Amino acid sequence: MEQIRSFIAIELPDDLKRALIRLQEQLKSGKSTSVKWVDPYSIHLTLKFLGNINTDIIGKISGALEEAVRGISPFHLETKGLGAFPSLKRVQVVWVGITGEVDRLSQLQQRIESSLATLGFVTESRPFAPHLTLARVRDRATPDERQNLGQLIASTSLEGVYSVDVNSVRLMRSQLTREGPIYSRISSVKLK
Repeated sequence: MEQIRSFIAIELPDDLKRALIRLQEQLKSGKSTSVKWVDPYSIHLTLKFLGNINTDIIGKISGALEEAVRGISPFHLETKGLGAFPSLKRVQVVWVGITGEVDRLSQLQQRIESSLATLGFVTESRPFAPHLTLARVRDRATPDERQNLGQLIASTSLEGVYSVDVNSVRLMRSQLTREGPIYSRISSVKLK
């Protein structure tokens, strides 16, 4: 049985991806070798990471997504702020925040969790924190490197506000390569 690594996501518009490239260039001025930058053209808003799945359940997952989006009409999100998990003093993940109709986004994410639970997927225990991941800091980073990156994040901002019109959710495949993950769309479910 073939298995693929997969997740559910909202894809981003090209103007936002170009802005994320410019933002990453600003942040790269810190010249830390312990930071792994995410390819801006593959950045997305993750709703649910599925891990390795058998390809024979792709149809059932798409059906569960159809059920989850039923009654949810398209909605609008925007970018807001730059930050880090768990904090600016101990940076592990660099992110751009999401605002707008976040209540509708959370409702969509919860419905996806519930629909996929019926297929045996474990429900995420952490609260949903919508964000766009720009970079991850490698384990070998020193406390000083993490703190310096946090200071750079605090003094940098995303120029302008970018819109994300959420019209569909996508089941995506993630192929891990030496150069980084390659994402491809398996299926798409429209919001109506």
